Amino acid sequence: MTSVDVVPVIDEGLGNSTYLVDLGGGRALVVDASLDLRSTRRVAERRRLTLAFAAETHLHADFVSGAHQLAATDGTTVVASAAGNRDFRHTGLRDEEEVDLGGLRLRALATPGHTPEHVAFLLLDGDSPVGVFTGGSLLVGAAARTDLTSPGRTEALARQQYASLHRLAALRDDVQVWPTHGAGSFCSAPPGAQRTSTIGEEKATNPLLRAGDEDAFVTALLGSLGSFPPYFLRLAEVNRRGYELPPGEPQLRPFDVDAVRRLLAESAQVVDVRSVQEFAAGHIPGAVSIPLRPAFASWLGWLTSPDQSLVVVRGADQDPAEIAWQAAKIGYPNLAGELAGGVESWTAAAQPLARTTLLHADQLTNRTVLDIRQTSEFVSGHLPGATHVELGSLTAHADAVPGYSLVVMCGHGERAMGAASLLQRHGHADVAVLQGGPDDWAQATGRDLATGA
Repeated sequence: MTSVDVVPVIDEGLGNSTYLVDLGGGRALVVDASLDLRSTRRVAERRRLTLAFAAETHLHADFVSGAHQLAATDGTTVVASAAGNRDFRHTGLRDEEEVDLGGLRLRALATPGHTPEHVAFLLLDGDSPVGVFTGGSLLVGAAARTDLTSPGRTEALARQQYASLHRLAALRDDVQVWPTHGAGSFCSAPPGAQRTSTIGEEKATNPLLRAGDEDAFVTALLGSLGSFPPYFLRLAEVNRRGYELPPGEPQLRPFDVDAVRRLLAESAQVVDVRSVQEFAAGHIPGAVSIPLRPAFASWLGWLTSPDQSLVVVRGADQDPAEIAWQAAKIGYPNLAGELAGGVESWTAAAQPLARTTLLHADQLTNRTVLDIRQTSEFVSGHLPGATHVELGSLTAHADAVPGYSLVVMCGHGERAMGAASLLQRHGHADVAVLQGGPDDWAQATGRDLATGA
């Protein structure tokens, strides 16, 4: 097998991989780059590479593509499916068409399913296939979801996904598999999976490739689909048009207390990115808690609207640039700014604070337990008698949640605090949050978890 230097650049929060390929001569190919190019640029700079080509396997739904930005700022040649009908300058490839990268070649393989215009890119050294960038078609141990275009097309795309996977499976067993979506992605990658593989390994172990026939494949794939953030439904069109950052890097504009109060009076939303413990100790009434961590962008896009002005409250040790970048990469240009001085400036101006009770596992007696994890998590193990509503759909069901003696739980506490903050906004006053998750409860109480729906 030919040796080609391919470096994965992983976004742990969104669960995706960008790939940087050294083409020789100081040039590089980047595959499925996010708008947040900081990590990709750092890798390229360490290797003294310029980003000569950017390949796009599909119109991404879970992040804003950096391809248009690279074309505008670096003169990068963008290579993508001709069927994507992108509005900006690019080299559009049809099935089996190739682009010469200056030694290596990239061949487009039409692999619709995850999206209608999806292509995989086969990397060739001479006539030897080195690996295939599979995007959202063949994943490690899975295949990406097919319900992001419209409900009416989900099954038809699943049947196309079946054909696409088997087309890729016909490649040589030693061909490397480089998917974009991996563990942590809402695009149906299984948790804990390796991020790269080979065709042979997938043929031997991927349950969807081992499905008995097309109908069995479709049943298995559609049965694995969980919920996803609402911004997934609009980013494909954002990426088709091409997204370019305004001059300068994303940042948070500082606002004093009076300015924040005016923004709140105009229907702005406070997003508090501090830790669970800090939020519980005191926060601006009506704030939604979304702690800054790798998954921050996904939950920002799930729990807030891109059409509403957002005001950030952060801790002094939290990087404002990181917050702004996380919002930018899911197409959220609506961060109005931040409260200068944080909660301390709010209290110094004699403004009120709200608080949320934190409970340990041995303090749940006579409380209704609300588990807000994803359905797959809840089914695998939950507290006996717990009520289940996914965090992403909680606002729509807030009125049906008991309004007294309620304790909210998730796996560790971050999502539960987000849920508690939403419930408090809807008038639930007696809401507490469990510190820890179901395993902590089982260990503390010596009781077994329940399973199933």
